[in-house]
Amino acid sequence: VQLQASGGGLVEAGGSLRLSCAASGSTASINKIGWYRQAPGAQRELVATVTIGVRRGGLNYGHFVKGRFTISRDNAKNTVDLQMNNLEPEDTAVYYCYAQLVQGLLTDYWGKGTQVTVSS
Repeated sequence: VQLQASGGGLVEAGGSLRLSCAASGSTASINKIGWYRQAPGAQRELVATVTIGVRRGGLNYGHFVKGRFTISRDNAKNTVDLQMNNLEPEDTAVYYCYAQLVQGLLTDYWGKGTQVTVSS
């Protein structure tokens, strides 16, 4: 599967951004799709994922989201969007689109990251 992310950029604290990820290829094998992020010097961490496999509709958000971000999926377009509101400087990171596929074993795929910078 190929994952193409878009929508990053520079925004002031309190502002909003919307990230979009388009999946192509083996999309029928996707079990889970969403977003992770990685700030400089930090480990990659979960932002939000949605399960579209057996446990369809299950949502997971990172502990820091606190109701500010919303993940949504368009099944017809094979896209997953992340609406981010009330952004904080601590949200500055490279955001990666992520997909988990069922191919015998569970296999993780990553798109190229998109930079999100929040100025104070």
